[in-house]
Amino acid sequence: MKNILPLAYFKDHIKIVDQTKLPLELKYVSCRNERDVSDAIKKMKIRGAPAIGIAGAFGLYLGIRNFKSTDKDRFIKRTVEVAEYLAESRPTAVNLSWALEELKKKVLHNYRRSIGELKDIAYKEAVHIMQDDQKRCRLMGAFGAKLIKNKDVCLTICNAGGMATSGYGTALGVFFKAKEDGRKFEVFACETRPLLQGARITSWELMQKKIKTTLICDSMAASLIKRGIIKKIFVGADRITLSGDFANKIGTYNLAVLAKFHNIPFYVVAPLSTFDKNLKSGKDIPIEFRNKDEITSLYFKKRIAPPGVRVVNPAFDVSDAKLVSAFVTEKGLIKPPYKINIRKIIHAQ
Repeated sequence: MKNILPLAYFKDHIKIVDQTKLPLELKYVSCRNERDVSDAIKKMKIRGAPAIGIAGAFGLYLGIRNFKSTDKDRFIKRTVEVAEYLAESRPTAVNLSWALEELKKKVLHNYRRSIGELKDIAYKEAVHIMQDDQKRCRLMGAFGAKLIKNKDVCLTICNAGGMATSGYGTALGVFFKAKEDGRKFEVFACETRPLLQGARITSWELMQKKIKTTLICDSMAASLIKRGIIKKIFVGADRITLSGDFANKIGTYNLAVLAKFHNIPFYVVAPLSTFDKNLKSGKDIPIEFRNKDEITSLYFKKRIAPPGVRVVNPAFDVSDAKLVSAFVTEKGLIKPPYKINIRKIIHAQ
């Protein structure tokens, strides 16, 4: 099976898979400026922390590529403004702000170059961020696959596969590599209400790789864990603090607490770019609240709640570091004590 990439880049636009259409329709959308990219991120046509970071990097390049003036200071101001605009697209996933900052730093560091050269530098850095993510995901997959044994039954939530990254995945990349290594295991995927990323995308990606897959409602996880069916849990992350507290798709905290109570391993798979060097605690992680229509209807198609009902729709929750068995990164596993070991691996970069 040919690997479907969530994003393809060209000098004057990027082409993304519209993930709101998956798995029933494979539709591509072209983004030609920063507004197109921001809209795609907000509407979750592209989603997943690493993929959002990659899209943001190309969005910044697209936002400055048509700058006409020869005024260098105005060009730098424009670069900063586009970066700030894109960073507001989704506040929780730190990979977006990280990628934008990397691109911005590259431009500022080369200030003495011509504007044309700075545009080219920005483009090449966006390409580098995407290619670097491909390498990171493969490394995480290799480290994480060692945690999976024959006959394991694993659980995951949301989507942390190829569609959430540059094409391979974080948490799902672990399963992909274990399958490549010949392990015999199976995966239960939570449907992930309200936008059903687990049902629509995760189950689709796992089945494409011929991994034995079972889809469940989110509320079924506790019963399966209590019955001893689930042996290990692997999830992705959108932001990880220096203490090890982390944000991921809403419902992840439920699984983390269940895993701790039932004494089963709970692994978080994420690149070092997901670690926020500026946050010490999960209390400081900004949480995105989304449109009430995501809750009151079934995937925007059929209303299921009475008109006027009050709705709260946080897209993410925060799990405490003490609930995590280990973080799987491209540098290997980070184990407790996290306040010491996270800083060690980050400062060693």
